[in-house]
This record gives sequence, structure tokens and C-alpha cells, in this order.
Amino acid sequence: MDEPVPVTQSIESLYPDADIPAQQKRWQNLIAQFEEKYHKKPAFVARSPGRVNLIGEHVDYSLYEVLPMAIAADVLIAVAVPDEKEDSAGDDAVMSMLNTNPWKHRASECTVPPQGLADIDATQHEWTNYFKAGFNGAVGLLRKGNPMFSPRNLQILVDGNVPAGGGLSSSAAFVCASALAVLRANGKEPVKKELVELAIVSERAVGVNSGGMDQCASVFSVKGDALSVSFSPTLNAEAIPIPELEPSITFMIAQSFVTSDKHVTAPRCYNLRVVECTLAAEMMARTLALELQDDSAPLGRSLRGLQHAYYSRGKSIDNPSVSPRESSTPYKTQIETMLSLVSNVLDKEEGYTRGEIASALSMSIPALEAKYMTKFPVDATRFMLAKRARHVFSEALRVIAFKELLQDPASNTDQLPRLGALMNETQESCRKVYECSCPEIEQLCNIARSAGAYGSRLTGAGWGGCTVHLVPKNKVDDVRNAWIEEYYRAREPEISEAKLREAIVVSQPGQGSVM
Repeated sequence: MDEPVPVTQSIESLYPDADIPAQQKRWQNLIAQFEEKYHKKPAFVARSPGRVNLIGEHVDYSLYEVLPMAIAADVLIAVAVPDEKEDSAGDDAVMSMLNTNPWKHRASECTVPPQGLADIDATQHEWTNYFKAGFNGAVGLLRKGNPMFSPRNLQILVDGNVPAGGGLSSSAAFVCASALAVLRANGKEPVKKELVELAIVSERAVGVNSGGMDQCASVFSVKGDALSVSFSPTLNAEAIPIPELEPSITFMIAQSFVTSDKHVTAPRCYNLRVVECTLAAEMMARTLALELQDDSAPLGRSLRGLQHAYYSRGKSIDNPSVSPRESSTPYKTQIETMLSLVSNVLDKEEGYTRGEIASALSMSIPALEAKYMTKFPVDATRFMLAKRARHVFSEALRVIAFKELLQDPASNTDQLPRLGALMNETQESCRKVYECSCPEIEQLCNIARSAGAYGSRLTGAGWGGCTVHLVPKNKVDDVRNAWIEEYYRAREPEISEAKLREAIVVSQPGQGSVM
């Protein structure tokens, strides 16, 4: 985790063999456009990929383990570092930001004072906000080593093919690539863990309570492996090899084409879930007479922090004289206990009003809103705390079971069905308990299962976007054809082959950030 971001001279190590010819043309076009616009070659290209989450949905911001993998789709940023004549120390830094798709993403320029940061208006959904967020995070890191650091001028050209709003984490890929570009341009050898930590915080500047999974997958991933990411007590990432089975494990990704950009819908969707999980932890802690400690969760408190408080200092709800010891209770048992406590402690299945939560936490409604709903505003009259906590604890248990199966050679005979069953359970919880699915996602999952997929579920924030499916290799064509006929052509009879190639991807675990 503390190793530097790798540098490569070849793209062959970054993509599946079948994608190399198209990727070569894409990279050549990026370089050609850069030379045309800036009249020079770029000094380097920073790259960070999108990701698909295999299991562990909506638990990272509660600080529970997740199991994503990087995909081939990525964000590329070509960078020029001005020479001495173009870059005077002590002057304002000027960032010229261009995109290979100028018709959709207009050119922009930003001026930054020597000791300042780039201005970000999170109320405006501008593509340049993501670069500015990565820029600010990188500059903040550089100023830790040199408080008087002044950023250099930058000339950048961005090319991205991670679908926005598709649940494959285009925003994290963009912020990670941006921070990577700024660090390298200013003479810093980027270290993976530092890059992830600053990117997690940086993306929150554009209005989303990011949990950290997306950035970890984008930076830490190793080609051919899934990635186990844990957040407590500290950030840790571990490559998990995908076992070789017969038939082989194949992951397919299907795009619903229902766009749910979490930066736009956040107040009633993604950010609301973050607030609900935080308030669930606070309410359970108050009932159980526990004192939560600040942690790295978006709002500073988490359900994982609740578990730690319960097992290190808390008392059993059934026997107040018992003080469980965290070190002596198996981790899985701890989560099972937390799950069993939800119904006893959070007894309003219909949800809690702001007044009820404020009263339980001994604070006024304005104080409640100021603490939990101001930094990232939410739009809700009732907060479904029991449901959200129940999903988080049950999903944390599914991640443990999924990881154990991947690492257990003895399970090879029925590994695919068991892995698939866990993915199906996740989708059911996302639909009924976390309420982040939609009819189109359900249809894609049902079609895939009927055609031979072992497991199907949404991936990403939900409310649209993409689905991920565990499919035996000999059923890939059946699943693809079923989707084309029953979903894509049923919705759009004249759909093009190019759009179908975008819609359906047979994915292998990809390589993380490189330069």
C-alpha cells in the first residue's frame, strides 16, 4: 500500500488483449489532440480506472469491508509541465483544462493564488470540478511537507470512457487521476496510500459523502485479482486472486441506461443513506449507553464505530453487567450480534422524523440539521434507520462469506453457485431493505439469472446505473443474447451495435492507477 504508483511505457499491461487495438487508437488520439491544442507533447499521462463492486454495497461509508475490482474503462489525463519561462514562482498558477469531447465538456481555465486552492462550486455540476477536487487534495498533501508550496501552471487534456452515472465510479476515477497528475507535475512521486487518502476526502468537495471503496479500487487494484478493502482500524487493501475453476468465473457488466448521477440525486439518495447510517449509529449508541468516538466515516461516526464501542466499552442489552471484550469475540460473531440488536434498539420500522431523532439525541432540530444535514444536504421527512442498519450489518456478513469462498480451495465443487447466491442476497437487500434498486435493474438481473447467471446484482450507488453478474463462461453468450432481445431491443428497437458494445461488458479484474 505504501509503494509508489507504477510507471509504465506500454499500455499492453493495462487492458485485456482484445481491447489493445482500440486502446492504442484512443491513446494516439489523446496525444495528437494534445499536440494540436497545446503545440507540444505531454510530459506524461496519468491514468485511473473505474471499478465494479463484486459485493459489499453501501457499507464502505460505515467502515465495513468491500470487495471490488478495477475495470478496463478509465480516465486519462495528458499533462504538460511548463518550462521556466512559462512558470514563474510566486505568481498565480494557471490551469488550462481541455477535454477530448469539447462539445459535451467545454474548455475552462482556472487561476489559483500561490498559497490558495482552486474554487469549487459544488452546486454547479461542472466536469472541471473533479479535476479541481483532485488538484486541491494534491496541493494539500504537498503543503504538509512544505507549508509555502505554490503549485505550478498546468496544461491538461482529459479523456474518459467510464460511463457517468453508470455506477462504475467515473467520479472517483477522475479525481484519482487528477490528483495523480498534479502530484507528478509538481515533482512528487505519488504513493498509492497517500493518493487514496487524499482522493477520498477530495471527492467530498464536489458534494458527495464518498466512503472510500471507489478510490481504493481505482488505485490499489492489481490486474487479474479482486481487491479486499477494509477501513477500520486503518485503511488496508489486499489482492484476492480469482480462483481458476471449470467452468471459469466470468463477470459480466450490464448498463441499464438509467442514469443516476449521485452528485445530482444525492440529497434524496446517496447522501441520505449516509446520513441515515450515521444517525442509526448515533441512536443505537444512545440507547445502549455507548459513547461513539470520531472516526474516518464521512460524518465522523459509523456503524463500525458502534460495533467497536459495544465490544470495547459497551454493555450487553440483555445483561448490563456483561462487558464483552472485542479481542476475544470473533469478528463475524460481533457483526451477527450487532445485526440482532437492530430490531430491539431501532423499533420504528416506519422510520423516524427529525423531531424524534433530535429528541432521542437530546438536541434541537436545528442542531441536528446543522450537525448531520448541512455539509451534505438531504431531502427526507422520515429516516429509515432500522432498515439501513440491517442492510449494512447483513451485507458485512456477506462480504466475509464471499471472501472466504474465494480463498477456500475445498469449496471448488460448488463455489460458483454459493458465490452467486450471496450476490443475489445482496440484490434482494438493496431492493427491499436499502431501497436503492429500480425496475430496470431488477429486469436485467432476472433476465440474466434465467439465462444461466449464478448471481446478479446492482453495483455502485444504485437507483439505475450498472449491474454485475457472475456467469459461467459457457453461459456468457446466452446471457448476452437474452439481454439484447429482452431488454435493450425491447426498449430501443433500433439500438446500434456500438451502443450494445457499450452496454454489455465481459470484465476481467483490471490494473489500478499508473503513469
